[in-house]
Amino acid sequence: MSKTYYTDEHEWLTVDGDKATVGITNYAQEQLGDIVFIELPEVDAEVEQGGDTVVVESVKAASDVYAPVSGTITEVNEALGEDPAKVNQSAEGDGWLYKMKLSNTAELDELLDLDSYKELVG
Repeated sequence: MSKTYYTDEHEWLTVDGDKATVGITNYAQEQLGDIVFIELPEVDAEVEQGGDTVVVESVKAASDVYAPVSGTITEVNEALGEDPAKVNQSAEGDGWLYKMKLSNTAELDELLDLDSYKELVG
């Protein structure tokens, strides 16, 4: 059974066992505005919790997306290369950024649940 977690940097991840799908929250894409370019990580890249993984460029600004947990990138959302606006249309669905294999599931304990995230963004 999968469970979704959130970070205070506005990333989400849905975890199933030791695999996770990662993206930015709907709140984050609203703050960014129209997304025009996304630089995704390399498949097989090792990422550390809190490390830069993705650059999202919008008409307003460029923003880093951080790894919510440590692990290895297993897949990236290739469709975003041709249509980065998918993140605006479905940030917590088809606009996912990458999938990863977790290297330390204990890091999940540091993340927020949906109610805590909603409190954070008010």
